Amino acid sequence: MVVKRWIETGDVWKEGAKAVQLRLRERLRVAVNRRPKTRSFFSSSLLPSSSVFYRKSVGKEVDAEGDSVISRMLQAVAVPVIGNVCHVFMHGLNRVEVYGAHKLHHALLNRPKNKPLVTVSNHVASMDDPLVIASLLPPRVLMDAQNLRWTLCATDRCFRNPLTSAFFTYVKVLPISRGDGIYQKGMDMAISKLNKGEWVHIFPEGSRSRDDGKTMGSPKRGIGRLILDSDEVPIVIPFVHTGMQDIMPIGAKVPRIGKIVTVLIGDPIDLEDITNMENSNVSRGDLYDAVSSRIGSNLQRLKTKVDALAVEQSLESQDCVQQATDPAAGIFQQVDWESLGMDDYVRTEEYSSLASPRKEQLPAEVCSKKVEQEIRRDQTSIDKSLRSRIRDYMDSTDLMGFAARGMFMNSRIMVENFANGERVSPLKLWNNFYRSVYDDNTPSMYAATG
Repeated sequence: MVVKRWIETGDVWKEGAKAVQLRLRERLRVAVNRRPKTRSFFSSSLLPSSSVFYRKSVGKEVDAEGDSVISRMLQAVAVPVIGNVCHVFMHGLNRVEVYGAHKLHHALLNRPKNKPLVTVSNHVASMDDPLVIASLLPPRVLMDAQNLRWTLCATDRCFRNPLTSAFFTYVKVLPISRGDGIYQKGMDMAISKLNKGEWVHIFPEGSRSRDDGKTMGSPKRGIGRLILDSDEVPIVIPFVHTGMQDIMPIGAKVPRIGKIVTVLIGDPIDLEDITNMENSNVSRGDLYDAVSSRIGSNLQRLKTKVDALAVEQSLESQDCVQQATDPAAGIFQQVDWESLGMDDYVRTEEYSSLASPRKEQLPAEVCSKKVEQEIRRDQTSIDKSLRSRIRDYMDSTDLMGFAARGMFMNSRIMVENFANGERVSPLKLWNNFYRSVYDDNTPSMYAATG
């Protein structure tokens, strides 16, 4: 009798737990049960799928919770804050080169009223969105939360628990479940946003690149349904970027700084010939595939161009730094280090490559910004190398004396001679000081300037 009651009580608890899981899954759209699912040998899931593709009509009020007044108020605060922080991070702590930004700005700000917008891009790092998206827009545009993008994220990454679910909901992220097909609720929610004339950004590959963005995967069929099942065919703007693999490598938890990201924005993709075939005998699945293939080919072309631009920028940066360091390298080689007793510690051949001749000089205005950033990046390592060599040569007392002498080189100094008050250059002061210290027959420094 006791055993029977215990079994009945266990069944009640089990049913209650299942009910709670279903409620949580519906309310928060997260996968609660993480145990691996076992498949039976005779399971129908092992049999070939015979999915039938069709046009699924979606209303404008699918995501009632996300469109509530409270959600919009929280989005109006969270989206501008996150967007501007990402914009400052990308343009302040890194360098972003954007080509064709006006194409995105025109489509976003000047498209007809209620005209939906879809942007598609390659997926390199886990923080492509929001970092790349924020870097493409000016801060004033990032302040308008209602006009900014919606995007999709896998439930097993962004909607793992109630806290992350609430956060990503309030920064305009929609849940998508891996393996649930193109007719799942997350896709319906994205189409409902398009039906209201809003902006949706999507990664057609469906997942991040596993080779640091060197190649792109083929786009999934879902992008075809997102475009063709909307009430009005949206404007489709493609863009491709490279460099995010350096800011957020695979496995990194914190983004890095001092990197270069190159973004190339393409022209709107023309899909009119495909949409005109909707009323013909072409199957819905073939139409979805045609759209995804058209988008994939455009992204591949942009990928080839952006890789070439990145290489060109790298070569230009090297040329600019080379051009800026040639005068310094020439002076460095002209110094008589042997007379100073430092020939064993400073090797001019290490710097001889800096002054190698080039066939063509880049304009100064082209190099101005690049040189400043590259010099700041290399200055720390160069200073450490020189200081370490000087410390090897001198003890602490001599080092302080050497630093005092170096004060003459920091600025132009006016030295008035008691006779005629002429201006003395730092190089002449250094030479006179050196002669006065090491040559007893040399008159005083100030007397030699007359």
